[in-house]
Amino acid sequence: MDKTLTWSGKHGDNQKRLKDFWLSQTPNQRLEASYYLNSVAYNFDINNPPRMDKSYSYTRKRNG
Repeated sequence: MDKTLTWSGKHGDNQKRLKDFWLSQTPNQRLEASYYLNSVAYNFDINNPPRMDKSYSYTRKRNG
């Protein structure tokens, strides 16, 4: 994945360019990019993602 995308110019023009760029990508490329951004935000290795917590708890407030 190429991570070197830069533009200079007015904010409105850049916003349109970014939208056009992402719409030109395939859905798989968009998912790969979002997965990469999640790995950066949550600090996990892409090749070794964390396991999903499958514990379940339910709490309900009683009336009365």
